[in-house]
This record gives sequence, structure tokens and C-alpha cells, in this order.
Amino acid sequence: MNPTSNPTSNPSSHRSSDRAARPAASRRGRILAGTAAAVALLAAGTFGAVSAAAAPAAPAAQADAPAAASVGKGLTRTTTHLTLAAATQAAQAALDAAKKADRQVSVAVVDRNGSVLVQLRGDGAGPQSYESAVRKAYTAVSWNAPTSELVGRLDQAPTLKDIPGTLFLAGGAPVRAEGAPVAGIGVAGAPSGALDEQFAEAGARALGK
Repeated sequence: MNPTSNPTSNPSSHRSSDRAARPAASRRGRILAGTAAAVALLAAGTFGAVSAAAAPAAPAAQADAPAAASVGKGLTRTTTHLTLAAATQAAQAALDAAKKADRQVSVAVVDRNGSVLVQLRGDGAGPQSYESAVRKAYTAVSWNAPTSELVGRLDQAPTLKDIPGTLFLAGGAPVRAEGAPVAGIGVAGAPSGALDEQFAEAGARALGK
């Protein structure tokens, strides 16, 4: 038998087998390496998620709030104010008195500081009566007197009429609590100041019942 015909003794045959085996081994190595890398990435991601979940939340920064100041004794003053319900009652009583006399007027009630609490404009009341009623009410509460009395003071102090927001015409009446003014009622629109003041006084009396 010719020795060269034996496949196992043929060098070229061994080289062909080695070349065929090397690509297969290389592919297996790449697959194993890729699998290991994927497992490592997955493990890293899982560990990161667990670490993030387990990490305590950082405490929010708290600004130092200033301590509230407390006003000492003798630095405050308590005042009496007319309630909105009472102011509405007085305004409606004044408007009802005007309606009974068949007069078209506007009525305003202001607090001790001159701020308007209630304003009612009767049907047919002139446009000028709206503001006039407020100014009369403010004048009455400022001096704690009916505006008809205050008109006489202009003879001795004519510059009083220059004070902003005032109107020295009859038609304003103060509302008092224990002698101190707590509100003012002003009426405007009647043919005379005397009638306006009569209606304003009716509103003030309604609170004394």
C-alpha cells in the first residue's frame, strides 16, 4: 500500500482540518465573550437600580424662617367697626325713607376710616348723587357730627372745605357706639340738604332699635 495514500499521514490533510477547526472555535469564543459581556451589563444595570432605590433621598434644604415678631403691650389699639349686615340695614332704611317721601337718592355708608361699606343708588337718582353721598358720609364720621352742623363751621374755618374727600353740605349723619363715631351715612339727590339729612338720620336710627 502506498503510504502517501493514508489520510492520517498526509500533512496537507492535517492543515486543512486545523483551518476548518479554528473558525469554529473562534466563533464559539466570540459568542461566549458576547454572552459574558451581556451578563455583566445586565448585572451592572440591576445593581445600579437597586443602589438608586436603596439610596436615601437627600433632605430638602430648609430656609431659616424668621421668627414672628410679637407687638408689646401698649402698642395696639382696639376699635369698634360696624358690621356689613348693619351697614346694609342702615343704607336700606335710608333708601326706604326716601322712597316713602317719593325722592330719588343715593345712599352711602362708610366705616370709621372712610372706606365705603355699602352704596345704594335709588331708581332715578342723579349721577352726581353717587359721589356726593360718599363724601357726606365721610365728612360726618370724620367730625362725629351731622353735616348740617358742620356747614356753620366754615364761617370760622373756611379752609375746611379744602380737605380732600369732604363735602360740607347737609345730608350726612354719624353712627355712634358709646358716643364714639364708628360709621357715617350720607344721602344725596333730594331737592334739599335738609331732606337728605332726614333720610340719613332714618338710617342711623334703624340701628338703634
